[in-house]
Amino acid sequence: MNGLAGAGALARLVLRRDRVVLPIWVTLLSALPASYAAGTRSLLPTAAEREQYARSIGTNPTFRALLGPVFGSDVGALGAWRSLFVLVIVGLASLLTVIRHTRTDEEAGRRELLGATVVGRHAPLGAALGVTFAADLALGALVALWMVAIGTPVTGALALGASWTVAGWLFAASGGLAAQLTERAGAARGIAIAALSGTYLLRAAGDASGPASGVSWLSWVSPIGWLQQVRPYAGERWWPLAAAAALTVAIGAGAFALSARRDLGAGVLAGRPGPAAAAPALRSPLALAWRLHRGLLAGWAAGFAVYGAVLGASAKGVQDMVAGSSQLADLLRRLGGAAAISDAYLAGVISVTSLGAAAYAVQATLRLRTEEAALRAEPVLATAVSRLRWAASHLAFAVAGPAVVLALLGLLAGLAYGLSVGDVSGQAPRVLAGALVQLPAVWVLTGLATALFGLLPRAAWVAWAALAGFLLVGQFGEIFKLDQKLVDVSPFTHVPKLPGAHLTVTPLAWLVAISAVLVAAGLAGLRYRDIR
Repeated sequence: MNGLAGAGALARLVLRRDRVVLPIWVTLLSALPASYAAGTRSLLPTAAEREQYARSIGTNPTFRALLGPVFGSDVGALGAWRSLFVLVIVGLASLLTVIRHTRTDEEAGRRELLGATVVGRHAPLGAALGVTFAADLALGALVALWMVAIGTPVTGALALGASWTVAGWLFAASGGLAAQLTERAGAARGIAIAALSGTYLLRAAGDASGPASGVSWLSWVSPIGWLQQVRPYAGERWWPLAAAAALTVAIGAGAFALSARRDLGAGVLAGRPGPAAAAPALRSPLALAWRLHRGLLAGWAAGFAVYGAVLGASAKGVQDMVAGSSQLADLLRRLGGAAAISDAYLAGVISVTSLGAAAYAVQATLRLRTEEAALRAEPVLATAVSRLRWAASHLAFAVAGPAVVLALLGLLAGLAYGLSVGDVSGQAPRVLAGALVQLPAVWVLTGLATALFGLLPRAAWVAWAALAGFLLVGQFGEIFKLDQKLVDVSPFTHVPKLPGAHLTVTPLAWLVAISAVLVAAGLAGLRYRDIR
């Protein structure tokens, strides 16, 4: 039988299952570069101002580490520079999509059912890669169209769109390879995300050191470093795309080769059998929930801690970067409130980062839906465990987990910033408060996801759509002058911009009350609806 027999039918199945999620992330991500470019044009309308801005950020090691070197000062080049980190999100979305339709299906037993039909050995991997590659191609095309629509040169727009497409292809292939290595989808995601993080950190280390240092070559070890060398709108280079595409082909070929060598349900790396009997620590629903959530919580906590340290270390340098640029200073003040530049920078970035904590909250909450759909909830509920107790064991992590990651973000950012200005005792509590004040808005997403799970479980994906909408409102509301009533729909709009602004308790109390009502509604619905 042809190894790819049935791949077309499986591709249609993948499209059917991802008919909501796939268009959402493709559409939302594609609009980001154009929005950054449009915002730069409105805030820095003259070429002289943009040139000054490019020089200031180009000499700042922190910003080189975060977003790479600046290759040009026109609107398109600055928009492309500002959106470099989005390449990581593109890679993450691509690899997770491939793993979901390969290793996750295999672990859940769906692959074995499909294998009983006329389906070749490589068809699931081929279908997952084919759909993801098509989605990345559409993403790149939309990026180019958006950039052309705002008036940037066509060549630069094509180069930027192509770099995004190839980035998605590269990490989709990496996800396919990781799916062949382990028996568990969680381990496959861990391997692929570690590879993605490693490439970004290598690029950051090489770029932060500067071209004159002895370690700038690290950026050339990273495929993300290759793709930033495409230099859209700054004398485009096309050969890095060919290099990244060749690496994609090599990784994809490796994934297919490993798929042919392993048994169905097994991985190339042998799994370690667990104990025959559960430990005493697993004799309660909360203990089981901890076992299920601890890896996810540890990953998010580590990421927020590292990002907090980088954020705090860069805050003092912002004052020097914006010196002489009243437009940039005004932007940061509007993002973070009428306060000092460093406070405004910290408040603005923490506000955006809190959306990541909300993503963790939604993911932790919807673990309830995953357990139910995988038929793992029924054995637990068949014991003396009530539905509410089972749900509460998972919701404990959806409520406390965001508090942990935001506390780490604020604490590390406050310590790093305090050390840089010689005032740890004064700055650390202020920055920590700025992070923790975001919790009520994050809990609204926990409440929304709980309500959907309890009342309309098939529509649980709406929680992700709501989070995407809040991101769009927060990022583009000021740029596109959206109606204030629309902006106020986002709970993050009502959070005080600390540090620097005045703390008002009333909106926070309302957000907590809304979260509690939503959770109560979801739990009430769970009590009376059928369990799948």
